[in-house]
Amino acid sequence: MRPFLLALVIALVTTTSALAKPAVRPVEPFLAATPRADVVLRDRPGGKPLATVGTHTEYGSPLKVGVVASRGSWVGVISTALPNGVLGWVPRKDLTLRPVAWSIEISLHTRTIVVRKNGEVVRRMPVGIGAASSPTPVGRYVVTDHIDPARYGTSAYGCCILALSGHQPHPPAGWNPNRDWRLAIHGGATGAVSAGCVHADEATLRFLMRMTPLGTPVTVAA
Repeated sequence: MRPFLLALVIALVTTTSALAKPAVRPVEPFLAATPRADVVLRDRPGGKPLATVGTHTEYGSPLKVGVVASRGSWVGVISTALPNGVLGWVPRKDLTLRPVAWSIEISLHTRTIVVRKNGEVVRRMPVGIGAASSPTPVGRYVVTDHIDPARYGTSAYGCCILALSGHQPHPPAGWNPNRDWRLAIHGGATGAVSAGCVHADEATLRFLMRMTPLGTPVTVAA
């Protein structure tokens, strides 16, 4: 992860409510949701506002949030607009929900990525993870964008970038700690070498870009 296109200057909302705890495998089927219009993410059903999100990401993709909880007519979602582990609550009627058959699991211990469809393993490959000084944060995220680095005139990230909803709270020394450093899966070396992003080989990246839709759940486990 480098400070080219994953540095987004947004204010992170700090709250301790509704923590989304890591799980080894997301429950199938996972639901991704698209806002019908601008929606307010709240700290609990009917609670105080945390952030407002629109219908598209900063990269122009249709915005997807991951549904991981439900209370009555409200759903708790994973969103880029919130810190890692914090859910935003939205009325179900304000979202279009659809199931996602695919899921991605990343093990920091074994440094592997496992891709599943309907719970069945379809690909398992070694990956690079965050260095000791800039560890990849564990948690539950979703794929928010499929990005072609060539559009931005760089080959530093390999062929492809899968931007994630998560943030790097511990960037490397020398990086601006007041900026929002987004997590992603992109090209790079294996081992514990990155600034927090996950590195994958080109074949795996192209497979992910082709097969995993926006909103695919990504679990990073220790």
